[in-house]
Amino acid sequence: MITLLPRVLRALERFHAAHPWDHNAHYHRQILRRLPRRFGSALDVGSGSGELARLLAARAGAVRGIDVDPTIVARARELTAPAAPVTFTVADALKEMSPGPYDVITCVATIHHLPFSDALTRFRQHLAPGGTLVVVGLYRPRSGSDRLIDAVAIPSNVAMALIKNKGRRSPRPASMTAPTRPATMTFADIVRDARLALPGVRLRRRLFWRYTLVWHQR
Repeated sequence: MITLLPRVLRALERFHAAHPWDHNAHYHRQILRRLPRRFGSALDVGSGSGELARLLAARAGAVRGIDVDPTIVARARELTAPAAPVTFTVADALKEMSPGPYDVITCVATIHHLPFSDALTRFRQHLAPGGTLVVVGLYRPRSGSDRLIDAVAIPSNVAMALIKNKGRRSPRPASMTAPTRPATMTFADIVRDARLALPGVRLRRRLFWRYTLVWHQR
């Protein structure tokens, strides 16, 4: 099974290229369930085309989305209604983050591009008392349980792709033009470092090669 899995994943990558769907957006509703119904301010790190930031704006007084990719930030601005309480900025998450503090900080499929512990420390420093940090991240599979989750994710991914692409004729959404890279940390590494940076943090492996991290500032 383990020796066959990389071949299956490569075949799945080819299938996904022909039947694209947004794995990260799949978790947006789960993120919202972990947040208060109303809050003052939010920061979305690695905001991409702005979908999550716009969802946060339905609950927040003000939302700021930051991303290093100017092209995707421009696209986020185009897709956002002028009256929405959302701003998008080209910025480095660690060097140019607005001081806040923020009641909510979200980070989806971005933290593996950053020094992990430094990023969590930076998020903690910018989170208001009582605030919530939610991260959806990627990890490098290594353990037997990782491989088992991968095996379950494969047919689920195919089913989701077929459902979401059924009858679709619209153009694909704008994609990132900044360089991307695969995750290098295992889930065990992530748990170890996250617990050191954020005492009381909760982490859980998820389908589709993701994990969730939730932490509340006291």
